[in-house]
Amino acid sequence: MRVPLSWLREYVDLPQGTTPEDVLAALVRVGFEEEEVIRFDLTGPVVVGRVLSFEEEPQKNGKTIRWCRVDVGEAEPRGIVCGAGNFFAGDEVVVTLPGAVLPGPFPIAARKTYGHVSDGMIASARELGLGDEHNGILRLVELGIDAEPGTDAIALLGLDDTAVDVNVTPDRGYALSIRGIAREYAHATGAAFRDPADRPWAEVEPGEGFPVTVDDRAPIRGNVGAREFVVRVVRGVDASKPTPPWMITRLALAGVRSVSLLVDITNYVMLELGNPIHGYDLETLSGGITVRRAAEGERLETLDGQVRELHPEDLVIADESGPIGLAGVMGGAKTEIGATTQDVLVEAATFDQITIARTARRHKLSSEASRRFERGVDPLVPFAAAQRVVDLLVELAGGTADALGGALFSEHVAQGIELPAAFVPGLIGVDYTDEEIVGAVETIGAEVAAVDGGWQVIPPSWRPDLTDKWTLAEEVARIHGLERIPSVLPTPPSGRGLTPAQQGRRRVANALAAAGFVETPSFPFTTEAQNDLHGSASGEHLPSVKLANALDGQAPFLRRSLLPGLLQTAHRNLSRGLTDLALFEIGAVFLPEAGRAYGTDAVPPLAVRPDAATLAALDASIPPQPRRVAILLAGSIAPKQPGRAAEPAGLEVALDAVRTIAVAAGVEIEVVQGERAALHPGRTGVLSARGAEVGYVGELLPRVAADADLAGRVTVAEIDIDAVLGLAGERVVAETLSTFPAATQDVSLVVPADLPAADLRAALAEGSGDLLESLRLVDDYRGQGVPDGTKSLTFALRFRASDRTLTAAEASDAKLAGVAVARERFGATLRE
Repeated sequence: MRVPLSWLREYVDLPQGTTPEDVLAALVRVGFEEEEVIRFDLTGPVVVGRVLSFEEEPQKNGKTIRWCRVDVGEAEPRGIVCGAGNFFAGDEVVVTLPGAVLPGPFPIAARKTYGHVSDGMIASARELGLGDEHNGILRLVELGIDAEPGTDAIALLGLDDTAVDVNVTPDRGYALSIRGIAREYAHATGAAFRDPADRPWAEVEPGEGFPVTVDDRAPIRGNVGAREFVVRVVRGVDASKPTPPWMITRLALAGVRSVSLLVDITNYVMLELGNPIHGYDLETLSGGITVRRAAEGERLETLDGQVRELHPEDLVIADESGPIGLAGVMGGAKTEIGATTQDVLVEAATFDQITIARTARRHKLSSEASRRFERGVDPLVPFAAAQRVVDLLVELAGGTADALGGALFSEHVAQGIELPAAFVPGLIGVDYTDEEIVGAVETIGAEVAAVDGGWQVIPPSWRPDLTDKWTLAEEVARIHGLERIPSVLPTPPSGRGLTPAQQGRRRVANALAAAGFVETPSFPFTTEAQNDLHGSASGEHLPSVKLANALDGQAPFLRRSLLPGLLQTAHRNLSRGLTDLALFEIGAVFLPEAGRAYGTDAVPPLAVRPDAATLAALDASIPPQPRRVAILLAGSIAPKQPGRAAEPAGLEVALDAVRTIAVAAGVEIEVVQGERAALHPGRTGVLSARGAEVGYVGELLPRVAADADLAGRVTVAEIDIDAVLGLAGERVVAETLSTFPAATQDVSLVVPADLPAADLRAALAEGSGDLLESLRLVDDYRGQGVPDGTKSLTFALRFRASDRTLTAAEASDAKLAGVAVARERFGATLRE
């Protein structure tokens, strides 16, 4: 809401020397958000000038200019070149002299043009910042101004005024008006407030004789479309009269374009009182006015020139000929007031908020009127607003108020709110006295009556957002200053904090980041084909969750795997020249069960805590969503350097990343060869922990990588992090490192070529006993010296005792015990 300070001063006292920044600071104290200060972006000298004479001079380019002699209050007139032709000798105009700066910025200087030295510029309204239209030179006679040459035009036209802009939240619609902002400034500073709507009812009687009917056959939430509706008639207006400069400047600072005097008056009162006003050309009306819902197939041409198909839920203003306006949104072109209008029918009303909001969105027609109606308009202000328009039409347009009028009025009954005495201090945490609580509530305009244990509060008519004791407590805190609320951090109960699962996921993420991977969260949306390819080992079709209102119509399914998102991220980075990638993501996947429907229409009430059964039903209405961690490697893990070739990011790097995840999670992950539809055969491993499959690792098929526009080898891995952390259980404290030296042994065993190395390793570990500290595969040999169909696997073993130095014999015996188990299970033999 933009608020010109000259306008604000009419209804609240601003101390001498108050700056726009002071006003903003005061409004911030009562809960508004500061936006900006708006000024007319021009500086003087800008003066009134009188055109003494001019000569028209045709130019070679086809344009005719005027060489003018202009009196600007100096000893000698100035010569000024002007390209406009809408002024006459003797006209008083606005002259910007050399040294002035107009909006743009556009500095004015004496300059030679069209064979003359133009010593200034005669300005239009647009050049002064008074509007967007360029209708030629601004003639002061058209504004009803008679001033001597040399008079300061900036002050004369109100161009020295400023405005403050504050953000008004949807629940405080009353503040979309000068009336509302002036009241809030008074709350913040204690300044005297004068309510522009505070008029004796005798002055705002609507008159009789003009029929007004509300025929709402489809009320929303039990509320009819219009509760208050008043019309007044003003006859004999002069539509050609100019809008006064003070009104034009105030409207411009408030962000509203000046159109014509009759329209400007209705906009002015809307901004002043917060009640949108509509004016009809009385001669174009057929019979009385009816407020009703649109009939099927009805159409209406609105003021913006568009013909709109009406919806049966739209609330319309109609006469005997049909719809003449979208109620609370925009009037119709048929009854528009214009240059020939002589008699004006003034309408002020309140409409149902939901109806107006739906109509505005349905027709994509958000207007200044709809913004106010959908937030709620003071139901007691339409009569005062209509009277204010009548007064201005009489004063400025020369009209005569007619006794003809009509009204619909529904008695406004505000529900009382029980406010316990101890509630506000207990909720806010400030020891407010009873006097402070009552004073704050009365300051905002509420009526307060003492009852046992507290007060009965009746909110003012302009505050529909005050509905319970919590909103009243917020008002007390706001009025007495939010700075009084102590900043105290709550003390968490001992033992609380991150859950073990959260701690585990954080450890994994930190470990991968420390290993050089970059976390790249992505949207969980993909295609059904990607879900089938990456969501299953064999690539068969699996059920996926399809979104009813997808952000991207080409990717309407929730992911079953993290890989589609990583592939998109890799493609985006590659397209920007980043070819060496080590990416990871931790996130949820969505795994619906076949044949089961998800979702529920049973939404529990918002104000009631759901019971255990309700929560269980809600949980059952969504598919399982386990969390996974996935990595993607492409390009080189180490770049080419002098004396060293680039090190490609291959499968061995991905396996190292899997080990990093395993260590961070606190569980050992084993790898055995496997197959997946999207991965290269022979370069794919299945990951398991404690006998349970938890993921996979491998190299993407070339065609899959090519489909993602990724060149070269791309290695990926995906692990069910929830399952891994669940298998890890509680983390134990690391044992003290032994101070005794280790004994190392190597062993090479010949086994069948199809035996997984992990199985042989497990047998060696089992047989070697408690002295074994680590066991690592260091070589896989197949070739000369090894029988066909077999391979030689070499393991490095490290033994250590916690209480003594091991002998070579003890280490050898432990190793041979492991070899014995491998021989028994797999027929392994020592390689000679």
